[in-house]
Amino acid sequence: MPADVSPLVIALAGLGVGVVVGLTGMGGGALLTPILVLGFGIDPTRAVGSDLLVSLVMKPVGGGVHLRRGTVNLPIVGWLSAGSVPSAFLAVWVMSSVFGDDLDDVIQYAVGAALLLASLGLVAKGAFASRVGGSEDDLAHTAVRPLPTLLVGVFGGMAVGITSVGSGSLMVPLLLMLYPLLTSNQLVGTDLVQAVPLVAAATLGHAAFGEVQLDLTAALLVGALPGVWIGAHISSRAPDHLIRPLLAVVLIVSGLKMLGVGSLAVGVIGLVLLAGAVAVILRSSAAAAQRSGSSRPHRRAADRARAS
Repeated sequence: MPADVSPLVIALAGLGVGVVVGLTGMGGGALLTPILVLGFGIDPTRAVGSDLLVSLVMKPVGGGVHLRRGTVNLPIVGWLSAGSVPSAFLAVWVMSSVFGDDLDDVIQYAVGAALLLASLGLVAKGAFASRVGGSEDDLAHTAVRPLPTLLVGVFGGMAVGITSVGSGSLMVPLLLMLYPLLTSNQLVGTDLVQAVPLVAAATLGHAAFGEVQLDLTAALLVGALPGVWIGAHISSRAPDHLIRPLLAVVLIVSGLKMLGVGSLAVGVIGLVLLAGAVAVILRSSAAAAQRSGSSRPHRRAADRARAS
């Protein structure tokens, strides 16, 4: 941990990221890694490794909830893990061996590209968040597509191993394309469970090369764990379809900065995107208010019918 950064500040950053994760269900890597690199000046390799260790502690909590609810397709998890676990570890080993002293720069650019892809994934997740999909009974009868699922796992493992970004923001949209009949809960549950061995393999790879800072991880967890709990409990009062446009702007701006784009250009792009996000939020709010207003006469009519 940098000597000039207080552990309390690190914990507050973890708290903020945890709240967002609890609100939206998105992975924390897309937010935490750029905060550590751009905000606190931590080396990209150590930021990725420490973020992965934080995720390794947090992922089983959500995965366990979905396992108890029966919203996890274990055969899909198996095929994803068969691709993601070895590719995550090998990606860290190959990158460390090939790039050596240039590894920090390579990882920083890789994280930037992953953040831009994650912003698209965030939009895609928002697009199917309200869809119905199949029934819960369809989960056990879903026909697994082994080779495409394995390849999604390989891609996700490489992305997570190198950047810590992608176990949710990149893989869920790909799973949606492969298994369109799964409900949103089933997709998220399956992804959370497969992310546990994936993140474990990536964390082990980074730990083997000395790229995990335990003091940094501990400070992050002090804030992140209660943050996730807080975010999950207030999520019903803060619809994530209002939060996602702003998060997409944050991911794009962070990605551009990680790629080395100038501050002026990033500022202009950020303001334009922020205006667009506000417009989307206002339109979504108006549409939600209109739907709520149109449903009230029907509820009043139903109440009168029951009273008579």
